[in-house]
Amino acid sequence: MSRFLFVVPPLTGHINPVVGVAAELAGRGHRVAWACSDPALVRRLAGQDAGAGAEVFACAGAPEGSRPPELRGPEALRFLWEWYLLPLAEAMAPGVRAAVGEFRPDVVVADQQAFAGALVAERLGVPWATSATTSAEFTDPLAGLPKVREWLAERLALLRASVGDPAGRADPRFSPRLVLAFSAPELAGPADGVRWVGPSVAARPAGAGFPWEWLDAGRTTVLVTLGTANTDVGARFLDVCVQALRERADRVQGVVVDPGGTLRTPGGDKDVLVVPSVPQLALLERGVGAVVCHAGHNTVCEALWHGVPLVVAPIRDDQPVVAGQVAEAGAGVRVRFGRVGARRLGAALDAVLDGPGHRAAAMRIGAAFRAAGGSPAAAGHLEELARELS
Repeated sequence: MSRFLFVVPPLTGHINPVVGVAAELAGRGHRVAWACSDPALVRRLAGQDAGAGAEVFACAGAPEGSRPPELRGPEALRFLWEWYLLPLAEAMAPGVRAAVGEFRPDVVVADQQAFAGALVAERLGVPWATSATTSAEFTDPLAGLPKVREWLAERLALLRASVGDPAGRADPRFSPRLVLAFSAPELAGPADGVRWVGPSVAARPAGAGFPWEWLDAGRTTVLVTLGTANTDVGARFLDVCVQALRERADRVQGVVVDPGGTLRTPGGDKDVLVVPSVPQLALLERGVGAVVCHAGHNTVCEALWHGVPLVVAPIRDDQPVVAGQVAEAGAGVRVRFGRVGARRLGAALDAVLDGPGHRAAAMRIGAAFRAAGGSPAAAGHLEELARELS
């Protein structure tokens, strides 16, 4: 039996992919624990709200605040690092050190954006693996931005001096021992030194409160979602989506996720259903013709897992890179989030619904995802690492 400590940021999209891996390891008789600044979120996503079976060590979180919604491109990326990722690592480090001291893991599994996991493990001499829940880092998102790259290298060096081993040389985003990538080269392109395991699609609640009877078997369902972190910028885009969907109401019905309550639709609407949340996996399994989204990695991978093509409108962070991967692979059409109108969005939607090439590419990537092995494959790689070190 080995002990694995998962160090994750308090972000749903970074916890969900490793929930299945942790469950797989526990099912094989290993001990699993978590370190996170939001223990309740970990327990909820792991299906253990009461805490049974979920050993979670609390860490401090990043300072409160929000990113200006108008930031895009390199400015948004730099703000993300300076405002969130680097302060989060500083804040989490003491809690991670305490977790390692108490739990005594054989391997630390550090999320690619939870630098404290990698750096504390490095300092304490504990082997660590990387959990890469987005494929964006494998394509060098800072290519062509030498000043941003130089600034980032300087900040990571300062962070290592503060919480890691000053003599260390490994990039905390890429373990020299094991990098688990929850994607496949059919989408992300080739990358050296990476174990591609495909998406970790774990079972989730089936959505008992969703109005399944609303779905019209005679029309194609289109899912529109911008994830949970973009409610501050999504109102205009969601309105454009509703317009495009209504123009195609003779053959299409739309399910629009609007957690911020920015849209107003008449009651009894048979063409567009606006809901604050949706059981995404259950809906995809029921049958969806296309997904319109922000190119968030989890949403993209879950759609492609089910062979569903996409219209992607990236907003910030890793989303432009992921959107580029979708378009390059032929599995979807990219539009401009801030400028697209109903006519252009509708044309993109028609292309993925009516053009067989996009669906064929989505199905090809979905097959590659499933063949990569998912949670069992990831757990197997972690077991192999633990055995090598024993």
